[in-house]
Amino acid sequence: MHGLRSMKGNVLVCVTANPKYFPDCSKDPKSYRAKVAARDAENVSFQGLAKGTYAVALIHDENANSKMDMAVFLPKEGFGFSRNPAVVTGPPKFKAAAFAVDADEVSQRVKMKYML
Repeated sequence: MHGLRSMKGNVLVCVTANPKYFPDCSKDPKSYRAKVAARDAENVSFQGLAKGTYAVALIHDENANSKMDMAVFLPKEGFGFSRNPAVVTGPPKFKAAAFAVDADEVSQRVKMKYML
């Protein structure tokens, strides 16, 4: 991941193989989640992902309240998705962020975006 505007707070990482739970995979019992201090979040890895298709969503939780803060309809905090799809109105669909895990080591370089 790259492009954090500050080292404040945490980065919340959510990995899911289920389109129904993307981008907020907090209710997906099979998702992989991590909360990493922003200063340590350049490289986040997950072990034990079965082969399949996944999508990753990240939130730069600058105030460390474990959620995305909103200002009317715009996010106040940064976000990013695997494959860096264009974000116009609302989050991308699972398909736009999906990538295959078909080897022992697969990586995604996610660029963080800020609306405000």
